[in-house]
Amino acid sequence: MAMAIVLMGVSGCGKTRIGEALTQTMGWPFYDGDDYHPKANIDKMSQGMPLNDDDRQPWLEELHKIIREHLDRGMDVIVSCSALKAKYRETLRGDLENVRFVHLAGSAELIYERLQHRNGHFMKAEMLQSQFADLEIPQDALSVSIDQPVNKVVAEIVEKLDLG
Repeated sequence: MAMAIVLMGVSGCGKTRIGEALTQTMGWPFYDGDDYHPKANIDKMSQGMPLNDDDRQPWLEELHKIIREHLDRGMDVIVSCSALKAKYRETLRGDLENVRFVHLAGSAELIYERLQHRNGHFMKAEMLQSQFADLEIPQDALSVSIDQPVNKVVAEIVEKLDLG
């Protein structure tokens, strides 16, 4: 049975890096959720304004559509999305059965440090506090510490989701 992995967490936790490394390991297609934000969302975040639920809903529905299309065709897929709230994860999952969430977890200090060194991204480091404020820690997700090298994070995901 095909599986969808949703890499989730606050901005700067490494969703894109882990997604790219995981796709190299597994050979599954990877879709970076940031690439699917409408222009209005990017403009808003670029101005230092956090998104609200109404801003996020069409974006979440688009990512759900990508997941559904792959699973309906029997294809595995990896998607990155902050998925900060339980209701966002419900939208992403919908009625699909084999969607697994992987929470890339790290301290605010570690992630803020990473954001300070990230160039050319619309998400500003100053907005990190709003992301942590919105984060509802998932109870049904695999939680993986990002305070380790990328290859170790990927190995832990592969092992704990029994992908090997």
